Amino acid sequence: MIIKTEPAIPSSQITPEAVYQQRRSLLKAALGTTLVAAWPAQSKAQGHYSDVGKGPYSLDIPPTSVEDVSSYNNYYEFSTSKTEPAVLAQRLTIEPWTLIVEGEAENTGTFDLEQILREQPLEERIYRFRCVEAWAMVVPWIGFPLGRLLKQFKPTEQAKFVEFTSLYRPSEMPGQKRGVLPWPYVEGLRIDEAMHSLTLLAVGMYDDRLPKQNGAPLRLVVPWKYGFKSTKAIVKIRFTRNQPRTAWNVAAPNEYGFYANVNPDVAHPRWSQARERLLGASIFTPKHPTQLFNGYARQVASLYSGMDLQRFF
Repeated sequence: MIIKTEPAIPSSQITPEAVYQQRRSLLKAALGTTLVAAWPAQSKAQGHYSDVGKGPYSLDIPPTSVEDVSSYNNYYEFSTSKTEPAVLAQRLTIEPWTLIVEGEAENTGTFDLEQILREQPLEERIYRFRCVEAWAMVVPWIGFPLGRLLKQFKPTEQAKFVEFTSLYRPSEMPGQKRGVLPWPYVEGLRIDEAMHSLTLLAVGMYDDRLPKQNGAPLRLVVPWKYGFKSTKAIVKIRFTRNQPRTAWNVAAPNEYGFYANVNPDVAHPRWSQARERLLGASIFTPKHPTQLFNGYARQVASLYSGMDLQRFF
């Protein structure tokens, strides 16, 4: 397999450091209520992660603005609109929250999220994020490595894949009343992908709790894959012997593969993936080239050694 080295994101398409730092302070003051509004009053004191240190895999590039990341969301459980989830998601109840663990593992059952978080040291990781729709952003996620949690469940040798299921609650998630996708939303990873050091479970972003429209209280982040792989509002993790039937692959198998690795050479049937638009950039700013594995080829290319990346998209 030939891995091509792609150019980094041009400086013209990322927010200047000085501007970012100033904007971050202003936006945190202006949006603090919005970002924390997703949490009950008694939890607000715990909803700040300003003392969380930067993790070893964090990129040294300025993030996209918090207002762009928190107001432009694909979250079909609420709406197919990009902007409506930021409003509609506020009705979602996210406390208390439990995580069900099933399948090929020794330690299975139902686990309280607050207890999980008390046992997991958090870190900030600034990651590139690439949507299959050919737009991109840079997000400072706060979370912990998925693999560290999965090891606690002691998966057996029969566990070849990990399946993630999102919350199904049509009474609070109006988009689930429509047949846009098979509900609940299901995604999956090969177990070596899930155990990879880059794969993150996020509980926050921009020094604060994760907003509901961004997948609170627990979402997956797999930075070398298209965004639809990063399951939001996770309620179940299941270790399986067979490849999971994932939501988008079931809904449109000719358009959305199981692997969903970012690849400029594999076009979506309805648009090219060769270039991407950075969220928040001026409409006059040219799109820049998409990077193989979203710029993480050095870390993850070995996972796919010998595989035809054109076929296993």
